[in-house]
Amino acid sequence: MDLFIDRLKEITEQVLKDEPMKKHTSFQVGGPADYFVTPEDKKQLAAVIRLCREMEKPYFILGNGSNLLVSDSGYRGAVIHVGKSLGQIRGEENRIVAGAGAMLSRVAAFACDVGLAGFEFASGIPGTVGGAMVMNAGAYGGEMAQVVQSASVLTKEGEEKRLSLSDLQMGYRKSCILPMEYIVTEVELLLTPGEKESIRARMDELMARRKEKQPLEFPSAGSTFKRPEGYFAGKLIMDAGLRGFCVGGACVSEKHCGFVVNKGGATAADILELCRRIKGIVREKFGVTLEMEVRLLGDFLDNTV
Repeated sequence: MDLFIDRLKEITEQVLKDEPMKKHTSFQVGGPADYFVTPEDKKQLAAVIRLCREMEKPYFILGNGSNLLVSDSGYRGAVIHVGKSLGQIRGEENRIVAGAGAMLSRVAAFACDVGLAGFEFASGIPGTVGGAMVMNAGAYGGEMAQVVQSASVLTKEGEEKRLSLSDLQMGYRKSCILPMEYIVTEVELLLTPGEKESIRARMDELMARRKEKQPLEFPSAGSTFKRPEGYFAGKLIMDAGLRGFCVGGACVSEKHCGFVVNKGGATAADILELCRRIKGIVREKFGVTLEMEVRLLGDFLDNTV
């Protein structure tokens, strides 16, 4: 008997055992998670966290899985999926309040529909609001820190707390969310009134640029490495002669060298090894140490990248 599953099912029926994580990540790789739980509201989310802590089960909060590499052996713990049921969106004058499970594209479309500008940059980022808050996601000169007014979070004890923008300590691809072990539940955005046609045109322009410049035809986790100060990761990788370089089914994109893509049949080990080799070659040629933007989950033979 699995007492933990029995206790989970007292909280929510949305519980899966040995769920393949390749179904839940944009890389489309990753072994099974022991438990995969999808709470239907904040109360259930808090209850699941408290149960994990009570029964000493490791847990990981998952949004859209678009910035994540899960090991081939999977994850020995509970993956807690913050999905559509925690993704309500509502507008209040020049503010939008979005649940952590809301896709950024949905929030951008909502903002356009109600004539609020400033969130166009996020319209093509394939992640959730919660995930975007963790890493202060951004694109095309915009980032979450520019539009966030406040966020509601759960502490690791399952208590709710509201944080101001300054409390969130948002910087380049970081915030206080991970260090403090917070879980985002809701975010308040402060936007600017604008013309719907102009907002839509800007979103269309950015999407066209994405399609032209990025390898959207292959599974990936977006930009694989953070931008080193004074450089661009993609250009360093290209100048190192690594365009199209592969390990197994994992390859440096020929369209944009800042992306590692799964060209078919890649394993998590392939992707990690490719990233390791990229880092080593770039460091050797240019003296610049690249840092992974993609998060790792599970047991890898060697976590040093």
